[in-house]
Amino acid sequence: MADVRAAVTDTHPLLFHAVGGRRLGRRAARLFAAAEARQAVIYVPTAVMWETSLLSRVGHIDLRRSLRQFFADLFTNPAYRALDLIAEDVDLASDARPNDDPFDALVCAAARRLSLPLLTRDADIAESGLVRVIWS
Repeated sequence: MADVRAAVTDTHPLLFHAVGGRRLGRRAARLFAAAEARQAVIYVPTAVMWETSLLSRVGHIDLRRSLRQFFADLFTNPAYRALDLIAEDVDLASDARPNDDPFDALVCAAARRLSLPLLTRDADIAESGLVRVIWS
């Protein structure tokens, strides 16, 4: 993991990090710590932001502030970078999906487009071989 200085995050690792990181895998926690120290970059796909919005809206998570403020706070650290969804992501997600979850397809597509590993503990994604996974 020492060579990893950038990755894309799935929704759950970002949310685990936001509440203190106790549920993160060891390698994922190290990468988030490096980002906090501005020694690594973590890309946050638009799909992750939208899924966070939906989870907050239905009460599955409590951001303790508005979605806008949550991400504004996150992006004050330049190590966290919003990653816009582009047409290529849709094409990649359509061509190869790890499961039936459209968010997983788009997040994997973003990681594939950037040729970066993905922070996730999702077994379907890991088993798909679509992207390199960082977790434990």
